[in-house]
Amino acid sequence: MAFTLLGKKLGMTRILTPEGVSVPVTVIECGPCVVTQLRTAETDKYTAVQIGFGEIKPRRSTIPMIGHDAKAGTTPKRHHSEFRVDASELAKYTVGQVLTVKDLEGTMYVDVAGTSKGKGFAGTMKRHNFKGMCASHGTERKHRAPGSIGSLGSNRGFGGGLKKGKKMSGHMGAERVTVRSLDVVRIVPEQNLLLVKGPIPGHNQSTVSVRTSTRLYRSKAKKVQAAKK
Repeated sequence: MAFTLLGKKLGMTRILTPEGVSVPVTVIECGPCVVTQLRTAETDKYTAVQIGFGEIKPRRSTIPMIGHDAKAGTTPKRHHSEFRVDASELAKYTVGQVLTVKDLEGTMYVDVAGTSKGKGFAGTMKRHNFKGMCASHGTERKHRAPGSIGSLGSNRGFGGGLKKGKKMSGHMGAERVTVRSLDVVRIVPEQNLLLVKGPIPGHNQSTVSVRTSTRLYRSKAKKVQAAKK
């Protein structure tokens, strides 16, 4: 996995470019994160860097987590996460090291992952963008109905349940969502702020993870290659 930081979504605003173009951006309080543990192949069978983010009162944490963070020489952290690195890159990190948004300087695109807003129980039209039945003369109380589901039985219509993946009414939202290849518009190191173009999942004050993009669209990959030349 790529270099990752934890952050907090603050909200959306817009900025003006020197050309006078209005760009909608999401403001993320990105870091500072503390390296709380290094995973090695000898002890954990894989190599990764564990980071902690967000302060929490000791009475609201647990004794094991307080001791775990104390080994890194830091106060108790609210959130912990890991990102995989190669064995050769693991030497770049040390326990207790502070990672900030400055480490993203020079990065053109990032992937942001978070938990989307929960919408509760939703019907098929809202949940799956169904068209609905006709509203012309003769249609009676079926405008938002999902339609017949008998032909989608697990055994040619005679089974005990529906096939997996059938689009039905149900719980909507509250899922892990990753938005990739977002443009980095501005970095404000003094306030640990990262401004990315467009929306990201989750409500304001929710925790998100920001990583350098691992898979770029073709047009954006060309821009990165041109910038390196």
